[in-house]
Amino acid sequence: MLTSEFYTLVLSFFILMDSIGNIPLFSVYLKHLPAKRQRQIIARELLIALLIIGTFYFIGEGLLTSLGIKPPAIQISGGIILFMIAIKLVFADSHLDKPESALKEEPFIVPLAIPCVAGPGILTATMFYSHQGTTTMTLTALFVAWFFTFVLLYFAPFLQKILKKQAMAAIEKLMGLLLTMMAVEMFLEGFTSCMAK
Repeated sequence: MLTSEFYTLVLSFFILMDSIGNIPLFSVYLKHLPAKRQRQIIARELLIALLIIGTFYFIGEGLLTSLGIKPPAIQISGGIILFMIAIKLVFADSHLDKPESALKEEPFIVPLAIPCVAGPGILTATMFYSHQGTTTMTLTALFVAWFFTFVLLYFAPFLQKILKKQAMAAIEKLMGLLLTMMAVEMFLEGFTSCMAK
């Protein structure tokens, strides 16, 4: 049975993958290519991003632990990073205002897979949630969020045409507000864990 925690995980992972904000970026980088090739590249980059995020889920926390970095520090620093990303989404210039200077060559891994989808925010959150709850639930939530991101970005060129600039910017800012609350919650959990020791 799906719980509220599962839905929270899906939502947080989905927001951190920034699929709405990445629609115009994917369109700009790929607009000089045929539609069929665009879809192939999008599918490839999203699969690479999923592989990177999944790998970080299994080795990220262990790597930091081996460096002597304890879970509360991970939670607090993760909350700070997510908060900074959230502030950028809410107040900074929209991704829609990026200059439309598409690359001459096909993008590979950078910048579409990293950091557009598998950015520091989702990697930090993945590491944080790797020791929260069950592995099955977290990985399932991660895959569901990735799947929705895949669908949105796969049809990015089409969505870019039908969605107005103002509507996409408003959705992006709303996601930023939700992410702000999640970031504060993560920070408070880390601070509470630190004070309890």
